[in-house]
Amino acid sequence: MRKISLSILLLFFCVGLVGCSNKEEVSKQAKIDPNKLLETLQNDSPLVPLGDIPVPVDNPMTPEVVKLGQTLFFDPRLSGNNERSCATCHDSSLGYGDGRPTLKMYDGSDGARNSPTIINSGYYTSNFWDGRASSLEEQALGPIQNPNEMNQKLDELIQELKGITGYEDLFLAAFNDGITEKNLAKALAAFERQIVVKDTPYDQFLQGDTTALNQQELRGLSLFSGKAYCSKCHNGPNLSDNNFYNTGLNSEDEGRFALTKKIGDMGKFRTAGLYGITHTAPYMRDGSIATLKEVINYYNRGGGEHPNKSFYLKNFMSPLDLTKQEKEDLLAFLKSLGGNPPIFTKPVLPGITN
Repeated sequence: MRKISLSILLLFFCVGLVGCSNKEEVSKQAKIDPNKLLETLQNDSPLVPLGDIPVPVDNPMTPEVVKLGQTLFFDPRLSGNNERSCATCHDSSLGYGDGRPTLKMYDGSDGARNSPTIINSGYYTSNFWDGRASSLEEQALGPIQNPNEMNQKLDELIQELKGITGYEDLFLAAFNDGITEKNLAKALAAFERQIVVKDTPYDQFLQGDTTALNQQELRGLSLFSGKAYCSKCHNGPNLSDNNFYNTGLNSEDEGRFALTKKIGDMGKFRTAGLYGITHTAPYMRDGSIATLKEVINYYNRGGGEHPNKSFYLKNFMSPLDLTKQEKEDLLAFLKSLGGNPPIFTKPVLPGITN
């Protein structure tokens, strides 16, 4: 009888613990008032809706220019071996990346860095991981000339394009002065400015639609702008502050230092925007993290241990101490930024009959 009574007491004790645990979990998931969160973000936050993509005055996105840009983007004849196009590393079916951890170089070996997505690239104030291109037009010519990527000399490419039936007409329809390096860059950049993810539930929420995000996504947004410190770097129209940080990834890549020669820039890379993020795995500038869940875990423990790790990670994110539920909420919010990237396909290329 005494054993039975003890068993019953233990049972009630365990049920009580479960009840307490459930209450704690419910408390952690207390409903967020979307109106109050929106008011807080609008009054005291660097988070703003995406807005329209900036377009240079000297490179308007006319139908003729973007048509030419699309043609050039998919044409493998822009490479030295006539086998690699811009779309080789920026595949529309792979979030305009290549789905690989790092670039497959011209000789077939693995490069050092992940091929960054083109999604929303026109919103950046500098391009490439190290920010070495000050405009999308400048960026467009970089991979063509790079011996590790497309390995094509621009002067030779211009002559080759002039010899392809149909290209002169396309260039003259877009630009008065026909086939030039400058017009090549303008056309590619104009096409890339069409590859935009916008009007996500996050944008709709910031614009006043308090029903655009569900409760879990609202909790994630609250964490994103608060406890998780994400918005310290991921802010502004494209969820990138366009600055450079060392997140602790342990590698020999010098990053921004290779350009500036400033020791404080060792291992620093530009903040990546987050729009379209569900389409662009793997993540980080070396493609070393396979999933968004793993990215959250990486930052939750404070990043890596690089000696030049940036201030916020070293002093405020070591560690974040996010609970399992908080990590799930943050993940739900990040997924709300995925959107639907526009899909462009290979057009009929000039001078090719099939």
